[in-house]
Amino acid sequence: MAYYIDLFSPETYQTFGKSNRDISGFRPRQRNTADKIKPGDKFLCYVTKISRWVGILEVTSKCFNDNTPIFIPEDDPFTVRFKVQTDVWLDLNKAVPIHEDLVWNTLSFTKSLSKHDKSWTNRVRGSLFKLDNDDGEFLERVLKEQTHNSINYELSEEDIKKIQGHSIRTPLNKQISVSIPEEEIEEQKLDIAEHRQSIQIQALLAEIGEKMGMKIWVPRSDRSRVLDIWKPQGGSLLESLPMNYDDTTLRTIEQIDVLWIRRTSIVRAFEVEHTTSIYSGILRMADLLALQPNLDIKAHIVAPAERREKVFQEITRPVFSLLEKGPLVESCTFLSYDSLIELHKQGHLEYMKDTVLDEYTEEAETM
Repeated sequence: MAYYIDLFSPETYQTFGKSNRDISGFRPRQRNTADKIKPGDKFLCYVTKISRWVGILEVTSKCFNDNTPIFIPEDDPFTVRFKVQTDVWLDLNKAVPIHEDLVWNTLSFTKSLSKHDKSWTNRVRGSLFKLDNDDGEFLERVLKEQTHNSINYELSEEDIKKIQGHSIRTPLNKQISVSIPEEEIEEQKLDIAEHRQSIQIQALLAEIGEKMGMKIWVPRSDRSRVLDIWKPQGGSLLESLPMNYDDTTLRTIEQIDVLWIRRTSIVRAFEVEHTTSIYSGILRMADLLALQPNLDIKAHIVAPAERREKVFQEITRPVFSLLEKGPLVESCTFLSYDSLIELHKQGHLEYMKDTVLDEYTEEAETM
């Protein structure tokens, strides 16, 4: 038996809770991982935004594809599915916070950290992440005990706001969750250390893409500093973009921090954000997709783990839900520095496809 994380947003938690709770669905990109899961394995359910463990689902079938909307009336994206048996399902005020002392001081990926440290979050970055057996057995025990002891963990006002959320209907008649960020201090300039780290991350992205056989674009303004770290081989760094777009589109594309390009197509676009507002890179991604709505580009915002929620707040702003191509959140994911470094440590990157990156990125839950 193995343990896997099953992520829920507050919205999908509520929807699943109202159902028979006998089907758990995942996105198509997770099919390869889903194929490894067997009947008898268990999903440990975790609610994002409020960081609580909420349930245990026992897998009772192999995975299967089904496009029929079940829990979400329209455009249900969770089409890779399992039949499950619900062993534990807690109300949110009974769900166990990951910051609860017993949990925090026991889990292998949190016990050595300060509670202000966000580096642990890459372990709950996506559904179907396999947990260590000791962690899985511990969480199973805690959640089952909670059904009997029923300790109350009051939701904070901030938690309640996250649960309530906001939603709008797009021009394509699709309901989507959006965020309305609080007003904040204007963006600060990067200090020297932060700027150096962002350049190192650009170099790391370039190196990984090169090993996967991509051509790499880095803006001319950053190129000399990136090349102090990354030493490209065999002409993998492009001197000009091999694309026939209008000047406005080309000027937008040229400013994006790192591009992975195969022949004449952009495969992946990355913006490295280490600033307070993290807004400029997201705007560039939105501009690119607005200018060329027919481009099939996977976009990623790369930032420290502690900026995750801010990234998700920004890419789910109402203005970004109204792009002709569809909401930005459907084309743009979050990649933490820690996850990128973890990917870089993998051996044989030259034999991997760029789709392996999807195992390290995180999507904002929008329904």
